[in-house]
Amino acid sequence: MEPPPDDILSSDSPHIGADEWVARHDQRTGQLLGAIKTIDKRVNWWWRLLIVAVIGVILPRLGLGGFQLQVGVDTLVVALLAVGLNVIVGWTGMLDLGYVAFFGIGGYGFALVSSNQVGVHIPVYLSLPGVMLAAAVIGVLVALPSNRLAGDYLAIITLFFGEAFVEFTTNVAPGTLGGPGGIPAVSGIRGLGFDVSHYYYLLIVALVLVMAVLRLVEHSRTGRAWRAVREDPLAAESMTIPVYRLRLYAFAAGGMIAALAGGIYAAQVGNVFPTDYDTPYLLIIYAALILGGSGSLAGALAGALVVMITWDGLLRSPVEARWVFYGMIAMTLLVRLRPWRRLANVLAATGVLGAAAWAVGHSIGFPSNPQVAGNWGFVLLIAGVIALVQVSQQARTYLIPPMLVLAAFVWENRLVTDSSITRQLMIGAILIVMMIARPQGLFGQRRVEVAQ
Repeated sequence: MEPPPDDILSSDSPHIGADEWVARHDQRTGQLLGAIKTIDKRVNWWWRLLIVAVIGVILPRLGLGGFQLQVGVDTLVVALLAVGLNVIVGWTGMLDLGYVAFFGIGGYGFALVSSNQVGVHIPVYLSLPGVMLAAAVIGVLVALPSNRLAGDYLAIITLFFGEAFVEFTTNVAPGTLGGPGGIPAVSGIRGLGFDVSHYYYLLIVALVLVMAVLRLVEHSRTGRAWRAVREDPLAAESMTIPVYRLRLYAFAAGGMIAALAGGIYAAQVGNVFPTDYDTPYLLIIYAALILGGSGSLAGALAGALVVMITWDGLLRSPVEARWVFYGMIAMTLLVRLRPWRRLANVLAATGVLGAAAWAVGHSIGFPSNPQVAGNWGFVLLIAGVIALVQVSQQARTYLIPPMLVLAAFVWENRLVTDSSITRQLMIGAILIVMMIARPQGLFGQRRVEVAQ
């Protein structure tokens, strides 16, 4: 019998028990994406972490300062929170909707022991580990019901915990916690004989250390057990993996990391308020983790960079926000509309229709009240987007041009004037596009189940 051809025995060819489409996926990628993947495979994870850290350190030397530096601080805080949430959600597979409360525990805990609120000033090398330990204990207590509750039921318990924290800090012990006014005068980090004024560098050090420790844990027995629990808790338990204890560990670890971020951030901004730790901030953390890729440390960092630079940087200025808005529309059209003739027809029709609408509106003085017209246009835009999903491809081609003109009208007359609404909608749109184009996120792993 002749031996099989060499291409069948090569490592690039699909093997028995493997999905052929996934096995040949790298062969279908473009040259640029393929080159990036090749470099990514050849560069060690630790070298990549070092490179990212060095880039972060030298950015202020390249002119990053003032408002840009504050955006960098906010981004590093969200990255630290996303990395901690990844332990609970990405590795263990539990949905924690009260995670932002641990961030608040770190902030309020540090404020109580490092301000004049209760007359206590503990050195930072004791206060930060103290609030982290307290968050770990509270995390274990929150995770205790996970022995009998899972999935949506555990999510409800954690959501109650997050909302209870906001209510507690708002209405209980206003003399100590400050009530709705919070604690407005939190001392900066002082300890070890020097003042830490550059929180940006401190957060880089904290983030690198946390990611390094978690990387070691990820490839330890505990990390592998966490992922086994995420995939199938019953199967993991049948293999004598202590599922309940591992869930407690995950909540404790995630809580400690969030408390560390909360303590540093409270010292940097100099105050803590109950509304800082409510659901909107939780959504930002989840957006970073989902966008980057749940289960990936690099994804948590990348997601935080994308979300916060977009949220705090690009979408604050109407001029830069316009670039993001119209750029996203252009990229979506380029990626989704095929063949090229169809794209050209849509763009031509949009240009003609937009010019006609502008001419008519300019001649009759419409809109006389841009905000009201923008609100009605927004309602029509939502209805149009829903219709786009339901109709056939041919009908969609005819419906896209008026929807693009309407989107531009709503943007220019309503959304661009209200940054708070615009930022939320844009982040939501980015997440929707990402979930459609790449459900596993930027650095997440594609899950494929193959019959063996």
